[in-house]
Amino acid sequence: MSDTTPSAPAVAPPRVLTVAGSDSGGGAGIQADLKTMLALGVHGMSVITAVTAQNSLGVQGYWELPAAAVRAQFRSVVDDIGVQAVKTGMLASIELVETVSELLAGVGAPVVVDPVGVSKHGDPLLAAEAVATVRERLLPVATLVTPNLHEVTQLTGLTVTEERGMRPAAEALLALGPRWVLVKGGHLAGEAADLLVGADGGEHWFRSPRYDNRHTHGTGCTLASAIAAELAKGREVPGAVAAAKEYVTGAIRAGFALGAGIGPVDHGWRQRG
Repeated sequence: MSDTTPSAPAVAPPRVLTVAGSDSGGGAGIQADLKTMLALGVHGMSVITAVTAQNSLGVQGYWELPAAAVRAQFRSVVDDIGVQAVKTGMLASIELVETVSELLAGVGAPVVVDPVGVSKHGDPLLAAEAVATVRERLLPVATLVTPNLHEVTQLTGLTVTEERGMRPAAEALLALGPRWVLVKGGHLAGEAADLLVGADGGEHWFRSPRYDNRHTHGTGCTLASAIAAELAKGREVPGAVAAAKEYVTGAIRAGFALGAGIGPVDHGWRQRG
């Protein structure tokens, strides 16, 4: 006989909202964000800003959603379900950057901004004229911004070619208003070294081995989402970054081939043993 004893409802896990574009190939964007959040034990929710036609070879096209649709998705989730952290990715245009910045200003939860400018394949995902709006409107509402070195140049004009250039880059970004900056040094030679600097001037280095694996699609989305997940679970920023770095390093090590080009990191590497 089956047990029909009523049980108490399960307690909801921490809730994290991603505001980003959809990657039809499943390796980056909304899809990577939600996989990361599931792997790290939080409930992922989404506001889709754009739809891409994308595979292992690149981005064949993208279509922005209307600002009204982005605003409606955000209000629908935040006003009913609530959030413990928010992560932003592809915002595409001036109008969407302005809309999302306005929404985030009143959210009352940590905000991790991945300032997506180009795809892994070099395809632009942010209109050139929107870069100034990211600087002026989005970064000031960020708890943490997570640029790679290409995005550092796009946002500050600084070109970083070695580790000692990462601290000045972080300071230039902090001057734009976020509380913390994580400069990702993955494009430099040697170890994969990232530098976290807070508004108090303290710095934290995070280093990991560099794996000989070309299948790294979705790395930036995955790291930012992992940090947001850890912040939602109550970690402070340095601890959240450390835990996220460990997760994404394992995902890079386990990245696998898909299609004829660059495959994704493996968001489920821990579950696969």
